[in-house]
Amino acid sequence: MSAARFGPVDFYLLGLPGQSLDPAAFSALTDITDTGLVRLLDLIVISKSDDGELTLVEVEELPNGFEINVEMLGASGLLGHEDITELAEAIPAGASALLVALELVYQRELAARTAESGAVLLGYERIPAPVVNALVDTIIPKLEV
Repeated sequence: MSAARFGPVDFYLLGLPGQSLDPAAFSALTDITDTGLVRLLDLIVISKSDDGELTLVEVEELPNGFEINVEMLGASGLLGHEDITELAEAIPAGASALLVALELVYQRELAARTAESGAVLLGYERIPAPVVNALVDTIIPKLEV
């Protein structure tokens, strides 16, 4: 069995309140990566001014107090200019967001074994958690705990 270097990678654009950088948002990332289920490959903070101008803050430019550094990234530079520009369109003027590339480590073996078998992935769709939760809340009555 050949070893795959990476599993699937998802880009997440996480809106932050206002233009402030909150260490709690970064802490949530480090907590989940500590489980080994995902690996943080790249990260950038994007701020959009009221007139739509973008300001980018790379990991090495983060102020003290943040638990993330360049050595923690598995593929720094993976988020390209085109990705950043396209995804930044969703950021409201006067707000900031955290753009991260996360490798789904737990899917690496599945991807490798699928490829080795000669099978190919023909489709993939993700339903965002808020949509799934809202749907389930409407079709399944809440259980009393």
